[in-house]
Amino acid sequence: MMVSASAAPGEASDGERNFSRPLRVLVVDDDRDTVLSLTLLMRAEGHEVKGVHDSNEMWQVVEQFRPDAILLDIGLPDRNGYDVARTLRRRFGPQTPMLVAVTAWNKGADKVLAQLAGFDHHVGKPYDPNSLLTLLAPLTLGLRD
Repeated sequence: MMVSASAAPGEASDGERNFSRPLRVLVVDDDRDTVLSLTLLMRAEGHEVKGVHDSNEMWQVVEQFRPDAILLDIGLPDRNGYDVARTLRRRFGPQTPMLVAVTAWNKGADKVLAQLAGFDHHVGKPYDPNSLLTLLAPLTLGLRD
């Protein structure tokens, strides 16, 4: 669902998303294919994206990049995403970027743990691109749920 080359940002023809501003999205996943696919998806939507493969890399990028949203795997090799989400919430408080768990950890308990850790949303792998983009849509309008 890309904005066509003929449409300016904020304009959309039938079937295309309408957003008022591009987002800064940070993708954190140890699976390189997942980072690549999410990066391509976000860039196709006009967003600025950075991808990293563990939480140590994430901390190096998050302060400088100041993402609007972080798409975060829970099963990271160096630290689980629940811990990362809790730390982000403590560190940034109400200024924490939108946190979306994009993970293969999809059982009911995993979703509850994600919510308790401070994730705004939980998306199971394999993810549906349209559903994921719909979750981010309010941010493009400057809204936060």
